[in-house]
Amino acid sequence: MPVPKGFKTESGYGTIKKFDGKTYHQIADEMTDMGFKMKHSYARTIYINSLKKVAAEISDLYGLEHDDKELLRIAVNADFQESVRDFMARIDSDVNNSNNSSGGFNT
Repeated sequence: MPVPKGFKTESGYGTIKKFDGKTYHQIADEMTDMGFKMKHSYARTIYINSLKKVAAEISDLYGLEHDDKELLRIAVNADFQESVRDFMARIDSDVNNSNNSSGGFNT
């Protein structure tokens, strides 16, 4: 899972902070404050492993097969991370809009 020091993907660095989120250090500090001792490197590992799972599911959806190394390459790709973020933001927006239009009740 480790990426060489100074590693930069073809599409640049992909970070949570770049997408208006928290840094790995901030996530680790919050988790530690809540009683779950965590270092920033472990926060990154969890994030990247989650993105690998997303990449694997998307690959399966399209009938593609990728080994673990290729899934890691996809997961750390800044363009892929931005696409996942945009998709999740759109879903969140759609859910919020549908809740607001029905007064918060399913009709």
